[in-house]
Amino acid sequence: MNTPSVFGPAQGTSAAEHLSPSFPERAAWGTAGKLRAWQAEALEAYFVHEPRDFLAAATPGAGKTTFALRLAAELRSRRTIDRITVVAPTEHLKNQWADAAARAGIRLDPMFKNADRSYGSHYHGVVVTYAQVAARAALHKQLTESSRTLVILDEIHHGGDALSWGDAIREAFGPATRRLSLTGTPFRSDTSPIPFVSYLPDKHGIRMSQSDYAYGYGRALADGVVRPVMFMVYAGHMKWRTRAGDEMEAKLGEGNTKDITSQAWRTALEPSGHWIPSVLRAANSRLTEVRHGIPDAGGLVIATDQTTARAYAVILEDICGEPVTIVLSDEKEASDRIDEFSKNTRRWMVAVRMVSEGVDVPRLAVGVYATSAATPLYFAQAIGRFVRARRRGETASIFLPNVPGLLSLANTLELERDHALDRSNREDGDDGMYNPEDAMVAAANKEDKASDDLGLDDFTWQALDSQATFDMVMFDGDEFGELAEPGTDEEFDFIGIPGLLEPEQVSELLRQRQSRQSKRSTDKRKDPVTGEIAPLEPPPLYRTLKEQRTLLSSLVGMWSKLANEPHGMIHAEMRRICGGPAVAQASVTQLQMRIDLLRRRLGRS
Repeated sequence: MNTPSVFGPAQGTSAAEHLSPSFPERAAWGTAGKLRAWQAEALEAYFVHEPRDFLAAATPGAGKTTFALRLAAELRSRRTIDRITVVAPTEHLKNQWADAAARAGIRLDPMFKNADRSYGSHYHGVVVTYAQVAARAALHKQLTESSRTLVILDEIHHGGDALSWGDAIREAFGPATRRLSLTGTPFRSDTSPIPFVSYLPDKHGIRMSQSDYAYGYGRALADGVVRPVMFMVYAGHMKWRTRAGDEMEAKLGEGNTKDITSQAWRTALEPSGHWIPSVLRAANSRLTEVRHGIPDAGGLVIATDQTTARAYAVILEDICGEPVTIVLSDEKEASDRIDEFSKNTRRWMVAVRMVSEGVDVPRLAVGVYATSAATPLYFAQAIGRFVRARRRGETASIFLPNVPGLLSLANTLELERDHALDRSNREDGDDGMYNPEDAMVAAANKEDKASDDLGLDDFTWQALDSQATFDMVMFDGDEFGELAEPGTDEEFDFIGIPGLLEPEQVSELLRQRQSRQSKRSTDKRKDPVTGEIAPLEPPPLYRTLKEQRTLLSSLVGMWSKLANEPHGMIHAEMRRICGGPAVAQASVTQLQMRIDLLRRRLGRS
């Protein structure tokens, strides 16, 4: 979130800069001996005006639950409120909230059902789900009105999941004395309004959500509250058959149409091929290396559906030689399995949706993103499962397929985002404001669409083969490494990095490994007799231009967010400073000059 708070210094570069010395010592308020700096700062921001509604956006793993419970305890001690209602996205999180509240001296009933109609006076309140509220809004309104109630809306963006849900939440909790809304991902992938969230128009007239306090991943990383993330990117060659019997093939990471990319991605995730087993084997090797320094470190594979989840578990059990925990969202024992995994030392868990957000398994350190979901919301929630820091030097490792949309999301992980309530008139569905330069980029990159036989719903689709290659490591805004075959020393140079290192040590070691890999590559191209190095075969010009246009567009988008400037204005400025024609007609050299300029700007921001 980039909107200044009206409640004081909530947007400082470091949460510790503006602390009152009294707050960190208020141990009686909550779950830990001391508040984190941002939690104390957020409490100070709240008590400047004590508003009826307060939206706190804090990155996953930062400690939103502790902040909320300390605020609840303080409001109870001041006799501002008598009762507490917590609304959570899932049944599993109900128990998690009740357990955390118990450690803070607050008794919440997670077993409350709508049929019970009321809860015992020995409880300070209840924990319910959004679906539970939507089913009996009038009942929850009655409970809210019966006492001075604080309502804590966890992951409030779910309040816009359906029109009926939003209406029910407004009806049930409209009479609340105080409302505290929490989110780790303060945006949605649609334009459904979030209940009790304020929206104000930006300079383009797009209504954006307004947080009262924001603590993004970038600040949390600087404060040492969360782990840095190292993305292990894998490409590869894919082959599949269409309904008409035509065999198609493509490489992940190359400039394909969206249809082709989607099919290649789907082929990679098929458990019957070689891509998934190769990546799972590499991820298991990475987990072994991490466990040298963190003995209980665990791994999580996020699957698209139950069938593939079960198949991935079988592959993993064969690789690691021990049982794998499987969590399927529609199984009653799913919550118990998550709890059990969080407390034991097993290596791997495979899940579909149960761990997409809010579930606290701090020992997760290695992840495999093996799902076809690619919305910013889902990606942020998924990566949030791995960033909860327990000690200095921990780094999360996430294995990703080389899909442009995913790499773009990984590159912008540290940017804070707002929820846009409106859309501009873009035929391509892009969230950004329309401008001619972006349209030219899109036109220049456009290739002839594949036939209708490529539509997922239009043919009997069959994956024929998939091969994986290690592509690169993305860390701290840089890319390291080059293509390598799985199981080779070149791959292990990167997945074998020690599990406990400071971020600057990780970057330095990655640079050293890249240098070593480059030397090996050069040695392989030497003529054994003359010692001369054979030149690398250059890629086709159209592929180089495609890649540079895509990269430039991504960098322009990042700078647009930071500088709050429209894309068209940034493109025009790049042309003025660097020279040359519009993007669609620009040469490789001209595009590279603009890319380098934007990278320097982003590096200084």
